[in-house]
Amino acid sequence: MKKVVFGIVILLAIIHQDFWWWGDRTLQFGFIPTGLLYHAMFSCMAAGIWFAATKFAWPSEIESWAETPDEIGDSASNKDTEEPKS
Repeated sequence: MKKVVFGIVILLAIIHQDFWWWGDRTLQFGFIPTGLLYHAMFSCMAAGIWFAATKFAWPSEIESWAETPDEIGDSASNKDTEEPKS
């Protein structure tokens, strides 16, 4: 799935250059220029692929490594969380 996500990211980088609508002055829905509508839809696609990247292509092995306690970190963190004795 990671390769699919990376492939879509590369595709989005290529189609971001919308030179085919630079001179188009027609209005879509009666008020929005075609190029602006394209970029609004492009932003929605980019948000969707970012969601897919975090859901399916996130490097969980790095995250699990960061969450494992180490000897130095445990002793230092225990001192900070202990309640003071009266």
